[in-house]
Amino acid sequence: MKRFLTVTLAIMMLTSVFTACSGNSTSNAGSSTSPSTNPSTPSSSTEPSPNNTPKEKVTINLWSFTDEIPNMTTKYLQVHPEANVEFKTTIIATTDGAYQPALDQALAGGGKDAPDIYAAESAFVLKYTQGDASGYAANYADLGLSDQMVKDAGIAQYSVDIGSKNGELKGLAYQATGGAFIYRRSIAKDVFGTDDPATIKNAIGPGWDKFFDTAAKLKDKGYGIVSGDGDIWHAIENSSDKGWLEDGKLVIDPKREQFIDFSKKLKDNGYHNDTQDWQEAWFADMSGSGKQPIFGFFGPAWFINYVMKDQVKDTNGDWAATEPTTGFFWGGTWILANKDAAKNDAKKQAVADFIKWVTLDTSDTGLQYYWANGTMKDGEQGTKDTVASSVVMSKSDGKVALLGGQNMFDVFVPANANATGKNLTQYDESINSLWRGQVREYTAGTKSRDKAIADFKQQVKDQLGIESK
Repeated sequence: MKRFLTVTLAIMMLTSVFTACSGNSTSNAGSSTSPSTNPSTPSSSTEPSPNNTPKEKVTINLWSFTDEIPNMTTKYLQVHPEANVEFKTTIIATTDGAYQPALDQALAGGGKDAPDIYAAESAFVLKYTQGDASGYAANYADLGLSDQMVKDAGIAQYSVDIGSKNGELKGLAYQATGGAFIYRRSIAKDVFGTDDPATIKNAIGPGWDKFFDTAAKLKDKGYGIVSGDGDIWHAIENSSDKGWLEDGKLVIDPKREQFIDFSKKLKDNGYHNDTQDWQEAWFADMSGSGKQPIFGFFGPAWFINYVMKDQVKDTNGDWAATEPTTGFFWGGTWILANKDAAKNDAKKQAVADFIKWVTLDTSDTGLQYYWANGTMKDGEQGTKDTVASSVVMSKSDGKVALLGGQNMFDVFVPANANATGKNLTQYDESINSLWRGQVREYTAGTKSRDKAIADFKQQVKDQLGIESK
């Protein structure tokens, strides 16, 4: 997922305008183009007919933290040349937490420059759909986007749950980020005699007992089951029964607490290479150049398409995907509309049309069909990706070379259905970082288990003002 790679970018703010030209099926990003007019010389004694007067374009202020959604506007205007709209885009990278404060200030300030459409990723989306900033978001129903449309598109329930407050939908993701277990075919054949996903599914789950039994078998053959403890964290975090908060106080769900023990078990038994995600050694394990060969990683389709793709090198094609040890999701970007945009009929319609095209349109000219099949650019085969609509994925080609030609949609459609979105809080990004830091100190032997948990609770209190329950 490109949004996860923004941490490597410098903070940036870009403003550009995308406009639709009457009668033109293409548009140029980053430029403002006036509607074309037929050359004519009207008599000085006549006034232009009102019917021939071009309508003023509707300006939509679009805010995001990567260029992913802003780039979609180019395709939207190409597919909808009749759209009388221009997009004024603002992109602020999430580096050093720059995006949220700027977005919050812009939403609070209101006025003509306020965001009409804005994006929020999974790490902080609940703040905007259910939390402190949810009051700025329009209900999709007020834009004419109904629950029936969501049902007809086959949108994964976790995406709806995350985007809803008190039963009112405020945001939807265009990607689906349910997770799979992505494993090396050659290692599977060596240890299990087959690389068949159905066999490997039963080897690594369901449940963590089976996962660790398989870790022992792999170790006997000289393999690690995962690269580092971060590889199991997202599966554990997003399959837990509770989030970090209950009645406004910190709680540690038993499944999340179990992570501290699983992490130590992985390290003490040499079941992983003790890497940290997003570091050089972690990437090395994708290409098979780490200290011991690694069997697999947990991740969604974006993990395959945007992370592994450039790292696997000689192991390209030696991978396959199967259902994970436990259902989970990881990542995603939700699209919201400012409730003030719904007060103006013209802007309301323009905003609704774009959001519908991105999140709910299941036709062959909808964003999700192009996204799933990697056909965003005419004449080019781009990256295929899982999308929010199971209807779209059912009629799309999900075969990818990295997986040896496996159709990844066969795995990710059920993966999306098994994910839950009811265990998130608006503080997850901060609390997760604190928790994982304390777990690493414990597994490194620098403090006891009890001390690590106590220090974690104290850090949450000191940094976020949240008491433990």
